[in-house]
Amino acid sequence: MSSAYPFSAVVGLADLRQALLLNAVSPVIGGVLVRGEKGTAKSTMVRALAALLPDIAVVPGCRFACDPAAPDAACPDGPHAGVTSSTRRSRLVELPVGATEDRVVGTLDVQRILTEGTKAYEPGLLAAAHRGALYVDEVNLLPDHLVDLLLDAAAMGRAFVERDGVSLRHAARFLLVGTMNPEEGEPRPQLVDRFGLVVEVGAPAEPGDRAEVVRRRLAYEADPDGFAARFATADAATAERIVAARARLPKVTLPDAALDRIARICLAYGVDGLRADIVMARTAVALAAWRDRAVVTDQEVDDAARLALPHRRRRDPFDPPGADEQALDDALEQAGSSEPPPPEPDDDPGPGGGPSGPGPDSPPPDDNGPGGGGAAAPDAEDRPGSAPAAPPPAAAAAGSAYKTRTLTARSRGRHGHSGRRSPAYAARGRVAGSRTPRGRIGAVHLPDTVLAAARDQSARNGPLLTNSVNNGPFLARIAIRREHLREAVHIGREANLVLFVVDASGSMAARTRMAAVKTAVLSLLRDAYQRRDTVGMITFRDTQATTVLRPTASHEVGVRRLADLRTGGRTPLAAGLATAARTLAGERRRDPLRRPLLVVVTDGRHTRGPDPRTVAPALAGVPSVVVDCETGPVRLGMARTLAIALDAEYLPLAALSAATLKAV
Repeated sequence: MSSAYPFSAVVGLADLRQALLLNAVSPVIGGVLVRGEKGTAKSTMVRALAALLPDIAVVPGCRFACDPAAPDAACPDGPHAGVTSSTRRSRLVELPVGATEDRVVGTLDVQRILTEGTKAYEPGLLAAAHRGALYVDEVNLLPDHLVDLLLDAAAMGRAFVERDGVSLRHAARFLLVGTMNPEEGEPRPQLVDRFGLVVEVGAPAEPGDRAEVVRRRLAYEADPDGFAARFATADAATAERIVAARARLPKVTLPDAALDRIARICLAYGVDGLRADIVMARTAVALAAWRDRAVVTDQEVDDAARLALPHRRRRDPFDPPGADEQALDDALEQAGSSEPPPPEPDDDPGPGGGPSGPGPDSPPPDDNGPGGGGAAAPDAEDRPGSAPAAPPPAAAAAGSAYKTRTLTARSRGRHGHSGRRSPAYAARGRVAGSRTPRGRIGAVHLPDTVLAAARDQSARNGPLLTNSVNNGPFLARIAIRREHLREAVHIGREANLVLFVVDASGSMAARTRMAAVKTAVLSLLRDAYQRRDTVGMITFRDTQATTVLRPTASHEVGVRRLADLRTGGRTPLAAGLATAARTLAGERRRDPLRRPLLVVVTDGRHTRGPDPRTVAPALAGVPSVVVDCETGPVRLGMARTLAIALDAEYLPLAALSAATLKAV
């Protein structure tokens, strides 16, 4: 087996290096979320960290890596009193994107429970990661309930399994590292906030650094073991420093003055809740231990703020996720210092050498008088009779988003993507019946399982309806075999592909009207974000329809495209519907489990191309909503006619607001 890429061989990425090492010293910081585009060594850096984690002492045979010095009293493999110990490497456990909840927390062998009466539990990835590291690649693509589960375990240091009336728990303390590519969609701000530290990474901007990255990668691929040997000394020194910092950590003092400064910084930066204060304090203590300092200073507090705060200011899901460096600098300055100021110098710089006068390197004053430079020359000559070209009209701005009424697909989906929009058969939700398992069984429907076994035995051995003491109770005489098992069928909610088809023709050009339409679409985009949908957007104007946003989970990209949307020209409504039909057909082949919801925002007029009703057969069976944005005292009602042709729900623009629906 070839050696892993050395941690010390990675070029640059100082912030990520620091964040990972601090969590290795103090896992209670809460993990690291690494944001960066593809090909920026995120995964390489995380996997290289595993080689630096210290060895751990474990109870032999314990599947939950219990510490012999302090075994978990609730360990399912326990009790461990008076056991011996063995040593092994800390594990780096990787969680695949397609993991299920059973794979993460573990699963109960229901067949053995029912047939043998034995509480048989198969540990999951959380148990395997205990006292090691758990790496989640593409964490933004994981279902939200799995991310919540991971973060809960990381915060509490314990995993819980609750299934079919059986409750089980075990220790799960690990270093959590998640990586993501922002191009594939942003996670919810609430989830990002629960990571201790967030780091932005990017490719090197200097040609020399980029060349060195390639040079080292090629050298590693040619001779992995020889390349690793070149950096073995540096990696060993880093590993020793982690062990030493862990030993110093309990002895580091966090003075009250530093705590007060942390509180002032968080207040000045405007973060919600107290998680930021706690994470900053833990990070500052870990920094002091890493730097071999006995007391936390302002330097540790400021460095901790730059790692722990920037991602916590994002409140709106469509706010840009990046750090506001100036706001953070202002918060640090506003918070002041927790340390006494240095003594002021006694010497006076004198005239011309201090802040009151220009120094020798000061630039000359700006002089607009004769010979002093004056105003800049115009960019172009003024020609008689020529008028400057008029700038293009600015795009109408959307107003503040509002809560919309819930738009759903009327039929019930079958095992679609987990979400919060349309009703569907799902892995979680209200129990609506049972079925014979297909493949690995999920939640067992216990009453129907017992009933199937009773019917089988009654058919073979006669009735079992006895409660006599001699013959034993009814359930004791039933032998449950695998063919009797019945799986519970749940009805929950699924996420959809919400495809917007927006009229941007000249009939929408009135600024107040287009602003209202943009506000409505923005509100629907936010609703789609909250319900975990993917979104796409098609606009039509002038001579054609344009796909301005291909189906994606990046709702914020849709918001940016909507803001730039301009109007004008004729109304090729049929072209917009035809483009939507082609898009949905392609998405159906790519992802057959995700049902679409077509939202057409138009006044129904068409001034170019065929009658839009001729396109309706291509959209047959697609759940649709027509939002009518026609205004004025005289209305033609063409949007309602389109809704009838599409077998779609008809909704006037004013009725889209949930507040309007409540008032009605």
